Amino acid sequence: MKTIVVFASGSGSNAEKIISYFADSKQISVSKIYTNISKAGVISRAEALGVATRVFDRNTFQKKVLFELLEQKPALIVLAGFLWKIPPSFIKAFPNKIINIHPSLLPKYGGKGMYGRHVFEAIVANNEQETGITIHYVNEHYDEGSIIFQAKTTVKPTDTKADIAQKTHALEHAHFAPQIQKLLQNT
Repeated sequence: MKTIVVFASGSGSNAEKIISYFADSKQISVSKIYTNISKAGVISRAEALGVATRVFDRNTFQKKVLFELLEQKPALIVLAGFLWKIPPSFIKAFPNKIINIHPSLLPKYGGKGMYGRHVFEAIVANNEQETGITIHYVNEHYDEGSIIFQAKTTVKPTDTKADIAQKTHALEHAHFAPQIQKLLQNT
């Protein structure tokens, strides 16, 4: 059985979709959810689906979480709305085994501080005609790892940042788990 560990900082809708997608799989499972927010919605979503959670602060992240991961030996570490930068020690320990989903077509609207509403506001402000999602490997720089997959959607001139968020979340929910499965089947 190949295991996935998911890191999330928010409501956890992507984590929930991933857990549900692999719930009946005999090859892949989500073994644990890690979060840096003690009241994050991802905790209740994971617990409702029977997946263990681990809340940590910055000190614990730096000093203990890597060792826990090394003991668990996950096949893949998935960032699903996790807002902290991954330290180089994690990347070195898990080369090409940490992936992230970003709510734009990278390289557009990536980098430090570009997440969630900030991305959607920039898309509206720049009158983009299309946007989408990018699933990519994590490296030492925000949103600069090799691209694994992108999916696009159109942006209407009347779309608000809420409209764009809804379209983006639909793409994330439709594609993230299947792309994880595809990655793990090819390793």
